[in-house]
This record gives sequence, C-alpha cells and structure tokens, in this order.
Amino acid sequence: MKREDALEYHARGRPGKIAVVPTKPLTNQRDLALAYSPGVAEPCLEIKANPDDAYKYTAKGNLVAVVTNGTAVLGLGNIGALAGKPVMEGKGNLFKQFADLDVFDLEVGSEHPDDVIKFCQLLEPTVGGINLEDIKAPDCFYIEETLRKTMKIPVFHDDQHGTAIISGAALLNAIEVSGKDIATVKVVFSGAGAAAISTAEHYVRLGVKREHITMCDRKGVIYEGRKEDMDPYKARFARKTDMRSIADALDGADIFVGLSVAGAVTGEMIAKMAKAPIIFALANPVPEILPHEVRAVRDDAIIATGRSDYPNQVNNVLGFPFIFRGALDARATEINEEMKMAATRALAQLAKEDVPESVSALYGLTNVKFGPEYLIPFPFDPRALLTVAPAVAWAAVASGVAREFIELETYRDQLEARLGRARGIMRGLATRAQREPKRVVFPEGEDPKIIRAAQILADDGIATPILLGRKDRVRATAEDLGISLDMIHVEEPGTSANRERYAQYLWQKRQRKGLSLVEAGQRITRATSFGSVMVAMGDADALVGGLGKHYPETIRPALEIIGTDRRHGLVSGLYMLVFEKHVVFFGDTTVNIEPTSEQLAQIAWSAAGLARTFGISPRIAMLSFSNFGSVKHPEAQKVAQAVSMLRLRDPSLVVDGEMQADTAFSSEILNTRFPFSALKEAANVLIFPDLSAGNIAYKLLTQLGGATAIGPILVGMQHPVHVLEQGADVQEIVNMAAVAVIDAQQRSRPTT
Repeated sequence: MKREDALEYHARGRPGKIAVVPTKPLTNQRDLALAYSPGVAEPCLEIKANPDDAYKYTAKGNLVAVVTNGTAVLGLGNIGALAGKPVMEGKGNLFKQFADLDVFDLEVGSEHPDDVIKFCQLLEPTVGGINLEDIKAPDCFYIEETLRKTMKIPVFHDDQHGTAIISGAALLNAIEVSGKDIATVKVVFSGAGAAAISTAEHYVRLGVKREHITMCDRKGVIYEGRKEDMDPYKARFARKTDMRSIADALDGADIFVGLSVAGAVTGEMIAKMAKAPIIFALANPVPEILPHEVRAVRDDAIIATGRSDYPNQVNNVLGFPFIFRGALDARATEINEEMKMAATRALAQLAKEDVPESVSALYGLTNVKFGPEYLIPFPFDPRALLTVAPAVAWAAVASGVAREFIELETYRDQLEARLGRARGIMRGLATRAQREPKRVVFPEGEDPKIIRAAQILADDGIATPILLGRKDRVRATAEDLGISLDMIHVEEPGTSANRERYAQYLWQKRQRKGLSLVEAGQRITRATSFGSVMVAMGDADALVGGLGKHYPETIRPALEIIGTDRRHGLVSGLYMLVFEKHVVFFGDTTVNIEPTSEQLAQIAWSAAGLARTFGISPRIAMLSFSNFGSVKHPEAQKVAQAVSMLRLRDPSLVVDGEMQADTAFSSEILNTRFPFSALKEAANVLIFPDLSAGNIAYKLLTQLGGATAIGPILVGMQHPVHVLEQGADVQEIVNMAAVAVIDAQQRSRPTT
C-alpha cells in the first residue's frame, strides 16, 4: 500500500469517506412544510410529552457517535484529535457497511479524560450509542467506567472489548480443537495496554484462571512488587513469580496472545511452548511472529493473526457493528458483560456451522470446515450479523438492560432485509483473488491508470501484473508516479525474446485464414495480439485490455488467437451491476447484436454459470416487451423459444419468460398476476432480446440508478479475456483484474 494511493483514495471526488444522506423526500413545498416549519413541531411536541418517541420520530435509534481524542490512534500513537479523523470516518463506514448503522464521527480537542466524559454525557439526547475509539490507557478505562455509570445509552470502547470478544471466540474453539482444558491452560500476553487487559479479563470470564495468566509489557513480566511503569489495571495481573522475561513466561505455556509489536517473540521461544500451542499473534500490520516462522519450529501449532492473508483472522469488524446493532435495536441502556459474552459464544458457534457455498465463494474456497484453519467466521460472512446481533439483543433482554423486547425470528428477518448480498460480493472480489493470484497481462501498459492499478494488484497480492509497452516509457511514467516496478513485469512486444516464438504460433493459428509468416511477425508487435498469444500459450493466465481502444479492437484479436470455449460455443459480454442491496447480471450487453433463440439460450446459460461463480443462485428472466404471450410478435416468440431451449439444456435452472422488466423485478406481480411462473421472487439474471436493449439498460442504470458496473465480463472464451470500458478509473481496472483472476482460478480447477 503506497502513501500516494491512500491519500488519493481519501481526497478524490467528495473529500473523506462519509456523508449525510436524507431519508425523506424534499422535492416540493409540501415536503418542506412537513420536514421543517410548521410540520416539524408535531414530532417535537410528541417527544416533549414522551421522550421515548425520539426513537419513533428521529434517527436516534440508529445513530452511533464514534468519539476519540486522538491519543492512541491505530499504531500511530498520540497524533491528536484532528489527525485521527480519517480513522473515525473509516469506523463510521464500517458501521454502515456491515450493520446499516449511521454514524457521527466526533473528535474531541482535549486530552483530559474529564473533558471527554463531559462531552459524551452531553451527547446523550443525540445518539443511541457511543463507540469510544483510540483513547490511550489508562484514561480509556476511567472514561468508559464513568460513562457506563452515568449514562443510559450503550457506551463501548472497541479498542478494549472488540479484540477481547473476537479472540475469545477463537480461544474457545482453539481450546476445543487442541483438546486442552480452559481451566488449566497457561496464557502469556505480550502487551499490557487497553486491548490486552480487557482481553485477559474476558478470558477469565470465559474460564481461564487469573493465576494462569502472565502479562508482559515492554519492561518484561508484570509481577508482584514491580514498581516501574505500573498502574491499577496492570496490577490486576501482577503474578507472584520469578519469571522476568517473555521468554521465561513462554516456556511450557499453552497459549500466546500478542497485542504488542512485530518481532516481540521468536521461533526459539515458541519452540519451548507446550504441546499443540495456540498462537494468537494479533499485532497489525506485522504480527509478533509470522505464521511461517511458527511452522518452522512447531507443526502442531494453532495460529491466528489480525491479517486477511492468513487463516483465522481476528478482526474487530466481526464484533462492534453487530454488537451495537443488537444493543440499539433492544434499546439497551448499556453493553454489559452478558452481552459481550453472548457475542463471543455466538461467533464461536457460528464457526462450527456448515459454511454456505455462497460464503465460501467470496473467499474462493470450497469445503470450509471447522478446525485449526477455521476457528472463527470470515469477516465478510453475512451470517455474522444474523447471529451476533440477535444474541446480543437477547442477552440485553435476559439481563434486564433492554427497553424493547426482541422477537428473535422476526428480528432476524428484519436484519436480513437491511443488508443484501451486494456488499459481500464487492468485498469478496479482492479477497477471493488473493487466495490464488494469477498472471494478468495488460496491453495498454504505458497508461498511467494501468500502472497505478498494477501497483495495487501487486501490493495487495491480487494478481501478478504484466505490462506491455515500451520499457523506457513504462519506467518513466512509473517514476513520475512514484511507483516501483519491482513486482511488476514489463514486456516490450517489439523487442521481446518471445517475439519469434509468438509469431510462429500466430502464423500456425491463422495461416489458413490468409495470414503469412511475415504478417504474423508484424502483427505480433501489436500489444493486444502479443498479449493474446501470451495467454493462449500459457505464459499469462488472463488478459485485461481496452482502456484506450474501441471494443472490437480488443475482442477481435482475442477471438482470432484465443478462440471460443467449445462448451459455450458463443462469446457474450455480461455486466455485473452492484446496487446497495442486490446484484444483477445483465447479458448480452456488448457482443451479439441480434441473437437468435439458440444464442439467447446460450447467453443465459453462460450468465447462470457466471452468477454461480460468485456464489449466487441464478434466477433468470428472459426479457421482452411482452408478458407470457400477451403480444404476438416474432421478437417476443423468439424469447419464449429461448426459454424452452434453456429448460431442455438445464432443467435445474430457474428461468422464465418472455416477460417485461417490471415483472422480472416484482415478486408481487409474479405471484399475483402470473402464479404459474417458475420465478417466485425477483430475478437476478436479466437476458435482453438484443444488444441495443442490454447496452442501453446497463448504461442508464449506472448513470441514473447508482449501480456500480463490473464488466464487460466476457464469457465463452477459451481463456480469460476481459475488456475495460474506455476511460475506466483505477478501481474499475483493479475490479476487472480481480474478476479475471477469479475466472482463471475457476478454469484451473478440475471439472467434475
């Protein structure tokens, strides 16, 4: 991750990461009168008479304040309230994305704990809960304790409790997998800050004996009688012991919990731990010890880190959004120990349940099972919301701090309606690609956008980028952008050592199509042809091009050199349109101008396969201007025939038509007017009767409907080829490359 990328991400477009979005219309004089004067007086008077009506007439019940004074920001330390604002905005983004909670990020310009306390107390009429963030220890303990005693809304310091709750779930499952007894395990902590102390206390509540916990800070073991660098919170874990170093403490220990800094422990220390040691190295971005360093000395270790590129990621996003969701929905007056324990046990139990294919697909995995490599759910598992929030809400009811009774079955339905599959799909693109990166060749390798995208792909481990172009131009542009090409391969078609070999391949491929060897030698110097041969010969896994070209200029050479997949027999261009809460696949939008019935059936079959690749069960609507024969016209009959053909080819598919677009998206229309339809709920794969309809529809929805378009995704090629839209931005290039990697991953797996 480069500094320039992070700065550009925060600065582009509208600065920052969050905004206030109105939830009511304000388009005419009547709306204005209702929203403000005189209409607004009515809810004000209702709330005056009954303060609880604030939850009925305002956003209070869905609003969290993220509060910091910037004294302990991430790994940056005391950088001040203003400098910590980007982190707080990011926290707000996570609340919204994972739990549909709105956030005001509030940075307090004071390092005095009493000022922070007073500030939060004055916020009580405004928000439903307060998330304290990045406040130094021991101030954070005093602040949270005081606020919990004096306020009647949930207050939660995530730096303390988030890691405790998530790692607690991993601990319970790791102990079960290892066959250890929680009452006898010996635990060593590296770090004695807010997170470590809170985590240790949570482990005690889970069943670990306090006398079996050894806590170490930068001065060594915290022992009885130590005077240097002590406070009342550390003193809770002062042991009567002769041990003075973390190396002493780890000798024979069962569990290591790292909440400190990279390199805090060594392989030699880990080697002396007990049988089947449990290693939670949670420092970020670099753990106290890396998993491969542990494996070098202990092949029986169970390992978790805070990173997404290793199994068992302990990530606070598995906790705080869902804990606040449950707490606010139950109208809890606090987040108590019972609610925290409920979150831990809910996460631990979720990891033991069968992982749906749709969740595994987000990570490019199959057959995920509970065990040493899967102790806790994935951060992007949508089931976490449906599991943790109800557990927390019900714990609030059971412990007597809830002001709203929660009916669990109804509540789960409400939660499921809040967040669709769309967010998971977008998050999962890069994560899934990272599991098995592939070589992606970019014909427009001199373009600054391509070079920036290549840097991101390489840095994030999504793909191994290959840039085609003049090496001096690529290097000069990269230097101007401040980008290193160390992990990016640059190939110049005109001078490449592979030029003759590739020309021979191209000539053999096209010699009966009128191409001479001399002409093949000339054509191979063109980047798209060169890149297509690279893919065809196995020197690259996928091609992504077209940034500065018309669509046919990229697809024609690819079709001539790479060719179509015999299983498909037809190439079509599909778009994945990602809306806030749902994903819809559109086909064909870029290739086949006036498809026949047979071709429409083929396009739909390919689109269904693409949807399954992303873990989505396809529900296909074959679109027309007619509803099930309501208009007798050859164009409508063509679509109806395509439905019949597709059903014969794959009877398991849920497909129907011909139908109009509003019918395809309305379960009410389908079930009331057309109860005979195979579609019982809204379609997620739309097949258009011709290229004009598909192309116009996706472009209108991206411009006017707020959809994020990923595509065009070419299906039906012998090897992965995907075409960028002209003028695509860097993130769109990265998204398309991730799709290309996932496509290549799928093809590399044996078919059954």
